[in-house]
Amino acid sequence: MHVYTDGSVQVNHGGTEMGQGLHTKMVQIAMREFGLAQERVRITATTTGKVPNTSATAASSGADLNGMAVLAAVRTIKDRLVTFAASHWQTPPEQIQFTAQGVVVGEALVPFATLVNAAYMARISLSSTGFYKTPKISWDAATGRGRPFYYFAYGAACAEVAVDLLTGENRMERVDILHDAGLSLNPDIDIGQIEGGFVQGAGWLTMEELFWDTAGQLRTHAPSTYKIPACSDRPRIFNVRLMENVPNREDTIFRSKAVGEPPFVHGVAVLHAISDALASVDDYRTCPGLNAPATPEQILRVAERLRQRRAGADAQARA
Repeated sequence: MHVYTDGSVQVNHGGTEMGQGLHTKMVQIAMREFGLAQERVRITATTTGKVPNTSATAASSGADLNGMAVLAAVRTIKDRLVTFAASHWQTPPEQIQFTAQGVVVGEALVPFATLVNAAYMARISLSSTGFYKTPKISWDAATGRGRPFYYFAYGAACAEVAVDLLTGENRMERVDILHDAGLSLNPDIDIGQIEGGFVQGAGWLTMEELFWDTAGQLRTHAPSTYKIPACSDRPRIFNVRLMENVPNREDTIFRSKAVGEPPFVHGVAVLHAISDALASVDDYRTCPGLNAPATPEQILRVAERLRQRRAGADAQARA
């Protein structure tokens, strides 16, 4: 992280931005700590020339890892600025605060750029590197024991579906999701991630069928060779909310929780909703045994099996 004499801040982190809002969250962390407007903080392209040996941006760990590293870098520079300001303005460090209006130094309000310029002239370093490693995790592959995850995220999903018993097609009429993101870094981004994760999960369980040819080669190996959800496949009514006032018990970045892959499992609600709908064919007397993916062909096979069971049960009852 670099702070420049015009009061702007440049951040470079080790994560890969792939549309999940990672850059935005890193900017927000610097903004929050320094009390700066968004236009005063900019992200530069991820490069190992600045952050070497980066961890993979995977397992929804991007904001957790890079966010804490950014926070560490920010607070290193802040500590230097506070120490300088306390000496320069003869003010106790505890009376120095960074706010959106400027830096409060005792009774004075000093613009951030003014403080930075004064620190620069006093030969105070305005650059820092932050580093973070996730604590409390371990795993022994030999014994199968340890703590591979720092924390867990929770949520609930309810899906209402309609199934066409003539064609096997189905559609999501309504979905309601409540998801645990801790104290969300950015609720708008996180809700978007939940919506996308859910639709991906629902598509995985209802569309993405694996098919091998006679030579044992997987033919459905890319989005060009199998069906994935489109915008028209989203629920007609789609309600997503974040749990409120539930900070992460672990000391993560501002007590938030990762939001990326966890919402994927909400798609299970769709598979079970289709299963429940099919169960009505046999008056809910037997479990449909619907396998994933619940393609139209699979749904028709299950529906026909349930019709035959019902016909047999009705015949027995008449006898």
